[in-house]
Amino acid sequence: MSRIIAHPFSRTIPTALSCRVAHHLPVTNYARIRAPDFRGRERGERMRAAHARALLVVLATTCLSVSIATDTIDQAASITGNQTLVSAGGIFRLGFYNPPGSSDARAYLGIWYAGIPVQTVVWVANRQNPVVSSPGVLKFSPDGRLVIVDGLNATVWSSAAPTRNITTKAAAQLLDDGNFVLSSDGSGSSQSVAWQSFDYPTDTMLPGMKLGVDLRNGIARNITSCRSPTDPSPGAYTFKLVMGGLPEFFLFRGPERIYASGPWNGVVLTGVQNLNAEGYTFMVVSNADETYYAYYVSDPSALSRLILDGATGQLQSYVWGNGAWSSYWYHPSDPCDSYYKCGAFGFGVCEVGQPPKCSCLPGFRPRSPEQWEQRGWSGGCTRSANLSCGAGDGFWPVNRMKLPEATEATVRPDMTLAECRQLCLGNCSCRAYAAANISGGVSHGCVIWGVDLLDMRQYPVVVQDVYIRLARSEVDALNAEANRQRPNRSVVIPVVTTIFGVLLVVAVACCYFLRTKAVTKRQAGMPPRTRGDVFPLGSRKNSALRTKQDRQINESRMSSEKDLELPLFDLEVILAATDNFSADSKIGQGGFGPVYMAKLEDGQEVAVKRLSKKSVQGVVEFKNEVKLIAKLQHRNLVRLLGCCIDDQERMLV
Repeated sequence: MSRIIAHPFSRTIPTALSCRVAHHLPVTNYARIRAPDFRGRERGERMRAAHARALLVVLATTCLSVSIATDTIDQAASITGNQTLVSAGGIFRLGFYNPPGSSDARAYLGIWYAGIPVQTVVWVANRQNPVVSSPGVLKFSPDGRLVIVDGLNATVWSSAAPTRNITTKAAAQLLDDGNFVLSSDGSGSSQSVAWQSFDYPTDTMLPGMKLGVDLRNGIARNITSCRSPTDPSPGAYTFKLVMGGLPEFFLFRGPERIYASGPWNGVVLTGVQNLNAEGYTFMVVSNADETYYAYYVSDPSALSRLILDGATGQLQSYVWGNGAWSSYWYHPSDPCDSYYKCGAFGFGVCEVGQPPKCSCLPGFRPRSPEQWEQRGWSGGCTRSANLSCGAGDGFWPVNRMKLPEATEATVRPDMTLAECRQLCLGNCSCRAYAAANISGGVSHGCVIWGVDLLDMRQYPVVVQDVYIRLARSEVDALNAEANRQRPNRSVVIPVVTTIFGVLLVVAVACCYFLRTKAVTKRQAGMPPRTRGDVFPLGSRKNSALRTKQDRQINESRMSSEKDLELPLFDLEVILAATDNFSADSKIGQGGFGPVYMAKLEDGQEVAVKRLSKKSVQGVVEFKNEVKLIAKLQHRNLVRLLGCCIDDQERMLV
């Protein structure tokens, strides 16, 4: 069932009721009720006639809306006065409006958001020819076009000729994406579209709208700023696609280019680095039928728009939230976005916290050093060395750059970069080359610049490689400079090796310290031995052991005692006797290792010589040395009482 859009001036009277009044309350009766029955009869007759005419206009207008569907008009219907169409989802509204703040009664047919309190117009049909003689009427013409006529029945605006044959069932529908579509047969299918408002934008681009050129139907889709907030007529700024080479969009002020998006490389418009945003999809399509830019929003309830602001001369993206429009993206955004700012073979550098400046590409120098020093950069740069115009030239890659303007470049979609390089070397006018498409991380085709390189700027991130043609001497000089700046391998390798070795020693020392500390804690928690468990001098006796591991250790000790014919001391006994090898217990240092004064459990004082950790002597070699010392007897030699072999520890007592 169709929803009726009530006339703003008749909100107290439902539309259907107004129509019934028109049927059951004749004009003569209305005149009789209102007419005075005494003086001024002639004057009263004139007043009654005027009231009757006014009532007829209001009732006719009101009853007319009964036949208008919510979002569609057909060839038998029209829109006039304050009647409107509302899209099926209630997102957009179409009707006549007067710009807020305007001083006259100019009326425009426009589309605006229906669900927000701020009237935000996104499309205007008759922006160059407002309705001056009210009321304006939108209807079908006999040839199937949409037309606006004024109160004098003069045509104020007409849609472009339909691209398909119009049938008697043709209808125009306002969609939830903001597009006003004329369907040739009323089906609403994409195949029946004979005209649509999206092909003729004003100053606003909506999600799903195409900005570019339809070569098949000869339609150029541009956005042009409004003259002022109270005047939607075309202003000074236009944003549009310029055909040729790689797809690229330009902002014009009149005939002057003031900003360029950078060429499309299959992934990004190289001059719009912050284009990607969560919830948004941006794309450029280029084929034989059309080339266009479009964006889409993943959340269908989100209200988003891109406008060309006539006051600032900027492209600004807005999103609706918290009862207001918020700008989250705009271009031009800094001085380096200005078109041709640094001249030929120059590039802009705009860093946070630093004043903007221009620099020359590698192998180039300022054309006028004096002007360059005075920040007069428009003269650009010239080569430091002339080309040989042959195979003797070379190329130098730059990769953190906005690609040069490519409207006059040549694109070879089926050529590899290696083939492109050879083609460039064989052409004296070739200045540079690059991959034409890098989507998927793979180079597809190539683009060759046979003109001066213009409108470049530097970014902090890699965009793609552009190979600049230079004289061989310049390439050699740049390579030599790069090698000087690159760290020397003969110096780096020893330094890195030394640092790694030091770190390894520190790591081993830390591990040893932590392990020793853990052993000490474990020993501190062990119950003290009884006198029956220890031989005189603290050597272990052959007692029964509780665990398999203890039995294995004991068997090893018994074997060592048998081989050495000397008692073995437990490590715990040595640690207790030397106060955990404290510095106070140390009495000397020899080639074998440090010597400690120790006091055994029975009070006997002994000397403990500890094998140095740096020694490579194994257990077998240590045993042989102990045997030899044990057999030596001399008055100047102290007697060997025993030894300790525990894990990595080797000690003589």
